[in-house]
Amino acid sequence: MKRFVPLAVLILSVTASLSGQGRGGRGGSMAAAAGAASAPQLKFHVDEEFFKLPDNIWPSEAVGVALNAKGHIFLLNRGNHPLLEFGPDGSFIRSIGDGSTIFHAAHSVRFDAEDNMWLVDAGNNVVVKFNPKGRIIQALGRRLEPWVYMTHGIERAIPGPAAFYQPTDTVVGPDGSTYVTDGYGNSRVAKFSKEGNLVTYWGDRGTRPGQFNTPHSIVMDRNQTLYVADRQNSRVQVFDTDGKFKQEWDLDGLTWSMCITPGPTQVIFIGSVGKVYKMGLDGKILGTFGKLGRLPGYFDSIHAIACPDEKTVYIANEFSYRFDKLVLE
Repeated sequence: MKRFVPLAVLILSVTASLSGQGRGGRGGSMAAAAGAASAPQLKFHVDEEFFKLPDNIWPSEAVGVALNAKGHIFLLNRGNHPLLEFGPDGSFIRSIGDGSTIFHAAHSVRFDAEDNMWLVDAGNNVVVKFNPKGRIIQALGRRLEPWVYMTHGIERAIPGPAAFYQPTDTVVGPDGSTYVTDGYGNSRVAKFSKEGNLVTYWGDRGTRPGQFNTPHSIVMDRNQTLYVADRQNSRVQVFDTDGKFKQEWDLDGLTWSMCITPGPTQVIFIGSVGKVYKMGLDGKILGTFGKLGRLPGYFDSIHAIACPDEKTVYIANEFSYRFDKLVLE
């Protein structure tokens, strides 16, 4: 028996070493869990009657929420009325895009600094830009065209790098560059010029720095630093605008969605499953709130989140078919 002791010790030593290595190791996860556990629990309440929906409109999966320059709130869902606009007081204004072929599997809605609206549809593999008057002025990617693929199957078998494979989110930089998390299939971030030309892209599927497993959300701070919610890897990765990796923040839950507050001092809210993290731009967890459930006051998978300030947060509870306005106390 003694002759096997060194081997056992060696195995235990290697196992212990591996458990603390890499972002996917237990060491990183335990540190993230400890950081979240020690963070303050933030108090909040839900304004349950905020959104005044007409009786004949019932949203389906709640997938997107964003505010324009007027403070109007846009809710994106996968029902018959995919895009709903509300006033700052929650009053219903209109339904947009009913019956449009742009919507197949709606995924996110965002507004840029010029108040252009960007819609991402994962099922159609497109990102569509609307000006403040509601006119389409740009479309990135391309919908599948069955009549083309049936007759040009080999020619179109492998889409080019400017095409998407189920994109998830987008953000626009001060120079008009557009960054798209091309998330479910390609596991990358694609950068386009203001004119809509592909500039570069980075990432593939994996767990190492710069790799992704479902990049699901993206935001940019005032210094043009990019933050990507790497959902299935339960982390946020930080890059410059050319895709150079800076750092990663490991968390103890899936990183579904992100928003960043305006103003000189910014914070990021990260929607997870049953929980929201409030984080500084240095990666420190400033607080958490929420519990798992599907009733008002509880959260399920938070597919989208918007934060016009540090005290007001709007969330899209995907599988509860519900949008909430939260007020932090």
